[in-house]
Amino acid sequence: MTSSMIPVILAGGKGERFWPLSRTHRPKQFLSLDGSGKSLLQATAERLLPLSGGWDRLLVVTSVALAEGVKEQLPQLPLENILAEPEGKDTAPAVAWTTLEIAKRYGEDAIVGFFPADPWIEDPVSFQHTLRSAVELAATENAIATLGVKPTYPSTGYGYIEQGEQTATFGGLPVYRVNRFTEKPDRQTAESFIATGRFSWNSGMFIFKAGVVITELYTYAPEIIQPLAAQGVGAYANLPKISIDYALMEKTKLAYVLPVDFAWDDLGDWNAIERLLKTDAPNVEVANHVGLDTTGSLLYCTDDTEVIVTIGLEDVVVVRDRNVTLIVKKDRTQEIKQVLKMLKDDPKFTDLL
Repeated sequence: MTSSMIPVILAGGKGERFWPLSRTHRPKQFLSLDGSGKSLLQATAERLLPLSGGWDRLLVVTSVALAEGVKEQLPQLPLENILAEPEGKDTAPAVAWTTLEIAKRYGEDAIVGFFPADPWIEDPVSFQHTLRSAVELAATENAIATLGVKPTYPSTGYGYIEQGEQTATFGGLPVYRVNRFTEKPDRQTAESFIATGRFSWNSGMFIFKAGVVITELYTYAPEIIQPLAAQGVGAYANLPKISIDYALMEKTKLAYVLPVDFAWDDLGDWNAIERLLKTDAPNVEVANHVGLDTTGSLLYCTDDTEVIVTIGLEDVVVVRDRNVTLIVKKDRTQEIKQVLKMLKDDPKFTDLL
C-alpha cells in the first residue's frame, strides 16, 4: 500500500516576467494563462488533491501580502493550511519552516511533497502515477526524490539534473542517484547535456520524509533550520535568502531523480504562452488583432473591447492590460525584471507594479 503524501504548494512568487498581466496583488499563480479558465494555482491544487486525499492535507506557503488572494482562489482550503511568510526569502526557508510545521502536525515520518504553484502539466494521470512512485521511494528509503523532466530542447532558462547510477525501480519507473545539479547553462552546454541522455530539467518538485529533510538541513543549512526550530516564523527577518537547491539539494547525498516524460512547462515568461498555444497560424493571438505583415508574434489583451493593430512586426510580444502596453522582442522577455526596477524607482510609475 503506497503511503499518502502531504503536498505543499509554493505560491509566494511574483512572476515578474509576466508583467503587466502579473502585478503585485495579482501574481502569475493567480492568472489563467492556458485558456482553461482555471488559475495556475487552482490547476496545481486540483492535480495534487488525489495524492493528499482531500483539502485537509494540502498546504500552501505564500507571502502575507498574497494570503488573502490564496483564500479567494482556494476557498475549500482550511485557513490553518495557508502558511504566510512575513517576507520572501526564496525556497529554502519556505521548505524548512513548512517541513517543521508538518512534522509537528503529522510526525517526522510524514511524506511531504513540495510543488511550484505555476507550471503547466498536460497529463495529470501520468503526473500522479510518477508521484506515487516517488512517495513509495521516500517511504522506503532515506531519500529526497525529485522529478526530472526529459528535455525537449536545449533550454537556457531551466536548471538541469545529471543522473548517476540506477538504484531501484518504483511503480515501474527507474530511480537514479543525482550526480549533480547545474543552474541555467548557456546554449552550448545545454546542447551537450542533452546529447548525453543523462540530464533532465529540474522541475523544482521534491518528495521526502519530513524527518529526513530536517536532519539534512541541520547538517547542511543549520543557519536556516536552527532559528526556525527555535522561533518559528519569527526567525524570518534574520534568515538568508537562498533557494533549496543551493542550501540543500546540491550538497545532500540523499538526492534521487525520477525522469518523467509528461509534457511540462514552468511558464517562466511570455514565450511560454506561445509554446502552449502555438498553431499553424502566423501569430499567437489572445486578443482582437488586425495585422499587416506581422509574423511569429504573440498578441495578448485582457479587454475584449480593445484592438491591437500591427504593421510589419516580427518575433515580438505585445501585451495590453489596463493602463499598460508592453512591446518587447521575444528574445528579450527575460529583461522585463530590469524595467520593473526602473518603474519601482520612479514614484510616477509605482502604481503600475
